[in-house]
Amino acid sequence: MLDDLERRGLLANVTDRAGLGELLAKDAVSLYAGYDPTSPSLHIGNLVPTILLKRFQLAGHRPIVVVGGATGMIGDPSGKSDERNLLDDATLQANLAGIRTQLSRLLDFDDARTGAVMTNNYDWTKGLSFLDFLRDVGKHLTINYMTAKDSVKSRLEAESGISYTEFSYMLLQAYDFVALSRSHACRLQVGGSDQYGNITAGCELSRKLGGPQLYGLVAPLLLDSTGQKMGKTSTGERVWLDPERTTAYAFYQYWLNVTDDDVPKLLRMFSLRPLAEVEEVLVAHDADRSKRGAQRELATAMTAWVHGADGLARAEVATKVMFGGELAGVTDRDLAQLVGSVASCDLPRAELEAGIGIVDLFARTSLVTSKGEARKLVENNGAFLGNAKVTDVKQVVTLANLTTESMIVIRKGKKGFCLVRVV
Repeated sequence: MLDDLERRGLLANVTDRAGLGELLAKDAVSLYAGYDPTSPSLHIGNLVPTILLKRFQLAGHRPIVVVGGATGMIGDPSGKSDERNLLDDATLQANLAGIRTQLSRLLDFDDARTGAVMTNNYDWTKGLSFLDFLRDVGKHLTINYMTAKDSVKSRLEAESGISYTEFSYMLLQAYDFVALSRSHACRLQVGGSDQYGNITAGCELSRKLGGPQLYGLVAPLLLDSTGQKMGKTSTGERVWLDPERTTAYAFYQYWLNVTDDDVPKLLRMFSLRPLAEVEEVLVAHDADRSKRGAQRELATAMTAWVHGADGLARAEVATKVMFGGELAGVTDRDLAQLVGSVASCDLPRAELEAGIGIVDLFARTSLVTSKGEARKLVENNGAFLGNAKVTDVKQVVTLANLTTESMIVIRKGKKGFCLVRVV
């Protein structure tokens, strides 16, 4: 198991590799990853701990998901340069509900032996008094130990400093690990490499309390070949797992457009196929990179995992539409994914019922700057209604030209694209 994770680039650090290897070889292990509920949707950076949970689950172990109902009220200083805003209870509950829904699609919660368990650390901290926490937890981890951790040290050295609230986060996460070891026999915590300090604090707390040996395993953060964090589009928008925030099409396109330098690492990390098959895909990809075979494999695997078979099918349809594919059978729902990714405009239904000239229609869009430019576009055979070339500058567009129930696709050449929404 550990060798496979290492070959896939998913093992940055582990607290006791030999000991953990022996444990995994002889027992089915319960392991956990924590999710910070700062938003109602996870983003693709959260897929790193999730793919770790998924791989352990497929290997016969039981994943535990911890949504931070308690720690979310405080904020994790790891990887942060400033204090984050504290969440009110209503916002926190809405965020927790959204995260639970998304994780239920990414992991199997139904298997009798390895089914994932979802927990909320508020459940075991809400009845704990401040004095009890200081006596039973705080006394076991020294200030020296805590300030030596990178997540704390970097904040202490920064001008903004760190509040006692965020400083205490490490103690709470350490206590989570101990509480789960007691209630669920949890022996392993996984996460991104920025969590290593918090994870090892849990292992240390268990040791100080005379509990079982606990283990930590972290994967590298999701960085591209230039060392920048991945997870944002070229326009700076974060790639979310919620289809209302990032459509299945946009999600698919994100992975389809990763560079040739990044795709081998990402495919090894996230593909659920055996490594030997992944390497075959990469060899075929290198033989003709223009086909983007590895990127298509990655985009397909990731979209199917996050958005399901239906989301993948819609993303593939939308992709074909964008690149001049067949429009027969395309629906409003398929095209709706493209809104925000391509130009769009609204057209009153009454105007379409009466008929609107093709030149006037193009002039309503951002594809051209004037009716004169629209007329030249038609005359030069560069205007398309759906996939049909427009040859007559006097053509009238009516309801009969709808691509779907309420949308018309028009194109300028091969790359200019606009959705006309009939409203």
